[in-house]
Amino acid sequence: MLNTDFRPGSPVWLDLSSPHTRASVDFYTALFGWTFDSAGPEAGGYGFFQLDGRTVAALGPLADETALPGWTLYFATADADRTTDLVQQAGGSVRFAPFDVFTAGRMAGFSDPTGADFAVWQPHDTRGLDLVNEEVSLCWAECYSVDAERAKAFYRAVFGWQEQDVPFGEALYTVLTPAGGGSDDAHGGIMQLGPEHTARGTGSHWLPYFEVPNVDASLAIAEQLGATVRLPATDVHGVGRLAQLVDPHGAVFAVITSRASGA
Repeated sequence: MLNTDFRPGSPVWLDLSSPHTRASVDFYTALFGWTFDSAGPEAGGYGFFQLDGRTVAALGPLADETALPGWTLYFATADADRTTDLVQQAGGSVRFAPFDVFTAGRMAGFSDPTGADFAVWQPHDTRGLDLVNEEVSLCWAECYSVDAERAKAFYRAVFGWQEQDVPFGEALYTVLTPAGGGSDDAHGGIMQLGPEHTARGTGSHWLPYFEVPNVDASLAIAEQLGATVRLPATDVHGVGRLAQLVDPHGAVFAVITSRASGA
């Protein structure tokens, strides 16, 4: 499960790029009960979604007019420049080179060889999110890939993630754990995109999951707020009940009521 120890290679940060930041604030605060705290004019419209004063995610405008709306997952690193070298050596590409974010930390953005975008965070003053794996916070990170085996090899080379393949219907689901972690430290998974998805133009991507007390209730609220359903509420044995959504501006995310949460 996710935690705020932020072992290298574990999810450490999450932000949303939106063409209409005010509307996105309205959507997510209504859906999850978050509040929003702007980082000020010097941050270019960037700010923080919070729950009881603790940061659970962040939000900013699109980088440019060609960028697409979406959630970006950041993984912890002790050295963003070294990780950039590893990404390139493993066949990934650099979307933006490492740079310092004031005194908060150092970040860089990449695409894996199958097309999934992600980023890394080297902490200074800001270690990462204040809250994960609790109600209405990030609890899982899932990569859907057009070439799952290639994606696994890439992330293994970059982060040293440990893998465990488990049956998922007729397919395999690869559970990911940071290097040196135990089974309780699992933070996400990789799954092969089927031909029915690629035929609809769905490419490789990372999908954040947020824990909620009741998936069906969250789904109903999200639809009322203008979201569309990508995957209806579904029970997964041993995992919980989950659903996937597209927010009103096109960003994809998932909600889950984990079995361990008691629902």
